[in-house]
Amino acid sequence: MRSLPWIRVADRAPYFVDEQGRPWHPIGHNDAITWPDLSPLFRRKDVGAVQAYFDNLSQRGVTVLRLMLEYSQVRHRYFEKPVGVFPAAMIQLWDDLFSMAEKSGVRLLITPFDTFWTWLHWRHHPYNRVHGGPLDHPSNFLLCGPTRRAIKNRLEFVIRRWGGSGAFFAWDLWNEIHPAHAQGSADCFPEFISDLSTHVRGLEQQLYGRTHPQTVSLFGPELDWKPHMPLAEPIFRHPDLDFASVHIYRHGTIDNPRNTIAAAADMGKIVRAHTQETPLGRPFFDSEHGPIHSFKDRKKTLSEDFDDEYFRHMQWAHLAAGGAGGGMRWPNRNPHALTAGMGEAQRSLAAFMPEIEWRTFRRKPLIATVSTRAKLLVVACGDENQAILYLLRAGPLTRHGLVDRSALPVVFEMNVPGLRPGPYTLTAWDTVRGVSIERLSVTSGTQGLLLATPAFVGDLALAIKPAT
Repeated sequence: MRSLPWIRVADRAPYFVDEQGRPWHPIGHNDAITWPDLSPLFRRKDVGAVQAYFDNLSQRGVTVLRLMLEYSQVRHRYFEKPVGVFPAAMIQLWDDLFSMAEKSGVRLLITPFDTFWTWLHWRHHPYNRVHGGPLDHPSNFLLCGPTRRAIKNRLEFVIRRWGGSGAFFAWDLWNEIHPAHAQGSADCFPEFISDLSTHVRGLEQQLYGRTHPQTVSLFGPELDWKPHMPLAEPIFRHPDLDFASVHIYRHGTIDNPRNTIAAAADMGKIVRAHTQETPLGRPFFDSEHGPIHSFKDRKKTLSEDFDDEYFRHMQWAHLAAGGAGGGMRWPNRNPHALTAGMGEAQRSLAAFMPEIEWRTFRRKPLIATVSTRAKLLVVACGDENQAILYLLRAGPLTRHGLVDRSALPVVFEMNVPGLRPGPYTLTAWDTVRGVSIERLSVTSGTQGLLLATPAFVGDLALAIKPAT
């Protein structure tokens, strides 16, 4: 089995590289050990099927899955039972997962608790005091000393058994940290994060001489719902964390979409705002998004053609707004898995990545001006040497809220600011087919780079980099 190089933050840009300095991008989604693609691994019911799933992910350019150590929607996948005892079946499952990840090259973003179902099914959880655990109620999760020690013990077990693997991309030290976990207050967030971070980093350094990147995730709407609380500082700028991650579930447009344009527009706006909240040089990416309200509350699975386009549009808006990778979908489908079309969208994004030199791309938001009144969403970021633009026609739409693919192709003229004067290569990318459709030599002047796009019907990605 090959040993994968570890991933770290690039020295000169808010993106990731491996130990050899090669660019690495978090292209992937959320999965769970009880969902269809991974569930056959429990008690090794069908190891071959899960290995085939990992191989397929690798072949389509997926580089990472986000996984919770336990998924508490059901009662037979607890990582500890009782607290401090790690069941043999779960250890075997994670041994197999890391082995498959190493073999396929698909790394894992690990978070220690499924905080959503842990809260809802607290009466069954091994950490509950009635089952011999240390905690009276999950509203004290971040405040209880004995619980903190149990959490650290869980993290230490993982570090000692699997922490030496390059298939371990990063830690999400706490999934969707929330004031409800601390008696309605966020004041303890910095101390809690620092305590877990120091514990993990110190042990990894002691055992392996290096450390995996760290983040703590937040349910993004809380930033709007609780502006009076100190939520942003620990999520975006905590000194112990390596990258920032938020779960982007904008009400209406993303969590219950009616068309595939508004979702992309809000994804672009939110990522742009969050990258500006994040220190220069620190990566940001969405580690959960999707139609959560449609699926969970309205009991509706989006039609596959709509969901594929919604997924693809948001993925490219995320990247072009300055996020690392395309964001990480929570499937919110029945069955709980990505569609084949979403897999092709991931393949397209992965194939596009070599068009930019990420190791020196110190992106910031760009406002490209369009010389026509036609409806066009433009999401863009760049620095003085490179730029990424995502162009999405905002109409006409079908009655189902998709881009009308029967419309005539259009060409747009635009000005891209911020590039230093000189010659550049412009690559136009067909996001559906995942191929370059045109490469042009263009020149930036003192007033910006003037360009005319190739004709397109729905959406188009542009990469601009120096001609040399």
